[in-house]
Amino acid sequence: MTDWHELSPILLLSFQQTIYMVAWTMVIAGVLGLCIGVLLYTTRRGGLLQNTAVFQLLNVLVNIVRPIPFIIFITAVGPLTLVVMGTTIGTRSVVFPMAAMASFVIGRIVEQNLVGVDPGVIEAARAMGASKPRIIWSVLIPEALGPLVLGYTFVFVAVIDMSAMAGYVGGGGLGNFAITYGYQQFNWPVTLVTVVIIIVIVQAAQLLGNWLARRVMHR
Repeated sequence: MTDWHELSPILLLSFQQTIYMVAWTMVIAGVLGLCIGVLLYTTRRGGLLQNTAVFQLLNVLVNIVRPIPFIIFITAVGPLTLVVMGTTIGTRSVVFPMAAMASFVIGRIVEQNLVGVDPGVIEAARAMGASKPRIIWSVLIPEALGPLVLGYTFVFVAVIDMSAMAGYVGGGGLGNFAITYGYQQFNWPVTLVTVVIIIVIVQAAQLLGNWLARRVMHR
């Protein structure tokens, strides 16, 4: 029999830890990933800021990091996490590897969405004498905003998945709760409740992302 009176406070703490990990990861990776994606797009051949060396470096980094399974990545960057965060255990420490991987994933998504922007819009802005930074932030990104919202929503779901795997390395959160009090104790109701909570979070984020994307694309 599941003792929810005892487990409820732990479940609440685990939920708060997951929100903490996901929120900070999305804020940090959201900004860094946007910068990476913009640089990938603008420094490519024929881009606004064409720079082969920068493009090749970022392109290689993204191609190296993206395919690595997160559970392997989080252990591989352990020494760097220790230097940056001062520890490799705990909810706060896992934000570093989560944000690092999510930044490169977002970077590629941003680049792919920017590629879909009509080049004529950019050329029109250049013909009007707009500066390159102004074209990037006032023309390029707004033109791709709808798909970018959907892209960030997709990454949010992936970050939820990362936060669950972080439980394997002492990161806490709902993943750790499900493993410790559900799987390891053969308590399937605990696992089921955790899965339902994660599904609700993901569905709410997806609905919000879809709504925002529609609003942006029909503005």
